[in-house]
Amino acid sequence: MLKRIIHLEGFGVKEAGSLKEAKKLLEHESIDAVLCDVKLPDGNGVDFVREIKQKYPGPEIILLTAYGNISDGVQAMRNGAFDYITKGDDNDKIIPLLHRVMDKVLLARKLERLQQETAKGYSFDSIIGETAVIRNAIALARKVAPEDTTVLLLGETGTGKEVFAQALHYNSRRSMQAFIAVNCSAFTRDLLESELFGHKAGAFTGAVKDKKGLFEEANGGTMFLDEIGEMAPELQARLLRVLESGEFIKVGDTRVIKVNVRIIAATNRDLQKEAEAGHFRADLFYRLSVFQITLPSLRERIKDVPLLAGYFAGVFAAKTNKPVPVLGKQYLDALQHYHWPGNIRELKNVIERSVILESGGELSPATLPFSMLHPDHAGPGSVFELSGMEKQHILKVLQHTGGNKTEAARLLGIGLTTLYRKLEEYQIR
Repeated sequence: MLKRIIHLEGFGVKEAGSLKEAKKLLEHESIDAVLCDVKLPDGNGVDFVREIKQKYPGPEIILLTAYGNISDGVQAMRNGAFDYITKGDDNDKIIPLLHRVMDKVLLARKLERLQQETAKGYSFDSIIGETAVIRNAIALARKVAPEDTTVLLLGETGTGKEVFAQALHYNSRRSMQAFIAVNCSAFTRDLLESELFGHKAGAFTGAVKDKKGLFEEANGGTMFLDEIGEMAPELQARLLRVLESGEFIKVGDTRVIKVNVRIIAATNRDLQKEAEAGHFRADLFYRLSVFQITLPSLRERIKDVPLLAGYFAGVFAAKTNKPVPVLGKQYLDALQHYHWPGNIRELKNVIERSVILESGGELSPATLPFSMLHPDHAGPGSVFELSGMEKQHILKVLQHTGGNKTEAARLLGIGLTTLYRKLEEYQIR
């Protein structure tokens, strides 16, 4: 009778008279919902809930019984049941309950598809490059991705460290959980502490309510700490405790919180030298550098420039609703003879500029910034020195943003405080 009622509502129904038969159906059929009696010839439905959830986490389970009691209901829910109802009270409940189950199942499927599509976008195959140095870095990342090992990504600004961090996450067992990226140079010491660890109401002026920290938000997933070398020494000590024990205390609280978070850190500094000089905790450096991957600069993989340029040209052509332009020989020659102090990020910005400026369907050197074509007239600082190249790149980005330092810091991929420090260092007004 129950099968007929459910079938008349438009559901496909498979029937089993015992747990043994039900197991065969679950093994061979695609089942979204299980309606299960508690008293069965060969077992107990409450225990069967746990068995189903362990082997087949997808289906939702509703338990039916003529002998309802609170303890069975509580245990069923603990074992993973969607709901628990008593026979005789089910006539008006079962169909709405099934519709709620199907809403949840369809939402879970949609979420899974979205996560799979996201994972494809962050696969190692999507990282562009054919030179040996980048393929070696990808090979190392592939090996460590499935593990829970802490990874330290090294390399100059703009080499794609966050892209690698995302690929590491989405190719790990944590891929269905949160990936949270934090730029450690983008916050003051106190604000970064509050963001990472959270705070209790009243912990400081302005803390009007409890705040959950990013480590709690990332529980079960991955935390990417970019520009880790900029972190204040006091926070380094707190981070070390999380790495060693998975524990921390919110600002202004006394209760210990436990989390299970994989840490991926990145820096453009030589952390070993920083540690030796006493500017970075040596014990934290050794905990972070369990597995190091150094990402090559664009100068070290200059043969990949045409591939990257072609990809970015396609992206920005679509964004500006233009046909994908041809990359002329002279244009590519100019790209390959430039030293790229800003690495891939700078190349991306240059291609975006060229796509906006071109009007004839082919990118030409005329669309490139003046400083790329005439490095001898780029101003003080030799472009063959790293500091000189960095200075010229900052000047060019500031020119691009019309002097907007916040936007310049975003395009450069550094914190605003880091940008101000570099402006002072290079005496840029």
